[in-house]
Amino acid sequence: MKNTSTARVGHPAPRASTSSGLQAWLPRLVLAPSVAISLFFVYGFMLWTFILSLTSSRMLPSYDFVGFGQYARLMQNDRWWVASTNLMIFGSLFVVICLAIGVLLAMLLDQKIRQEGALRTIYLYPMALSFIVTGVVWKWLLNPSLGIQAMVRSWGFESFRFDWLVDSDMVIYTLVIAAVWQASGFVMALFLAGLRGIDDSIIKAAQLDGASLPRVYWRVVMPCLRPVVFSAVMILAHIAIKSFDLVVALTGGGPGYASDLPATFMYAHAFNRAQIGLGSASAMLMLGGVLAILIPYLYSELRSRRHG
Repeated sequence: MKNTSTARVGHPAPRASTSSGLQAWLPRLVLAPSVAISLFFVYGFMLWTFILSLTSSRMLPSYDFVGFGQYARLMQNDRWWVASTNLMIFGSLFVVICLAIGVLLAMLLDQKIRQEGALRTIYLYPMALSFIVTGVVWKWLLNPSLGIQAMVRSWGFESFRFDWLVDSDMVIYTLVIAAVWQASGFVMALFLAGLRGIDDSIIKAAQLDGASLPRVYWRVVMPCLRPVVFSAVMILAHIAIKSFDLVVALTGGGPGYASDLPATFMYAHAFNRAQIGLGSASAMLMLGGVLAILIPYLYSELRSRRHG
């Protein structure tokens, strides 16, 4: 009788272990389809693009491998160098101006001014729009016959000129204007969150020592915001490298291909000019640029967590 009762009491143990095992595997089972789809449609197509970049594919994929011949052709393509130069100009100005405006706006809102919520909403609103909408709006504003130039001339300033949209030497800066207008509010939000996370006693102590408010922000606050600065630079640089819809909506890559970026170069050659191999090679170089940004960011994040 004693052994029987003991066995009966211990009988539910396998059910408990089965239930706990199911609970442990349930999240993996739920995530498995998403992981499989991501592996196939993201990383699988990355691998396929790399394979195509090593072939002589034109209108349709073919698998007659030519090694790095497409990359050599890319380096000899004048349009690619124009697109790369434009990316350096656009990317550097975009990142620097967005950081400057974002920091200034964040410092302004950090002063506990009135209507802070309304101002924060106004500054953040452009980020809620797509780059297509931004491009269309700024295309109208910068149109010499309809936008800012026409408006100022209607006020009597007949000699005023602002025709950057049709000037091949200045058109790349129109992309900078539109992109900064959209993204600077996002940078402001990042820095404002960082500022609100700093202990007020540090700022008050610096002010008691006689430091002016600008000096406090420059010498005390900004060094504490280095992780925010790094994150903002990484995000903005990633946006700059993959910019496509803004160029298509605002300039269409023109005049000619004066405002081309690598993303528009890739699309034009892969889908419009039936040079899939060359377009794939340019896509892989773009991926390399993105990885050059993401890897230091991920390394920094993992390192901070490890030491934190």
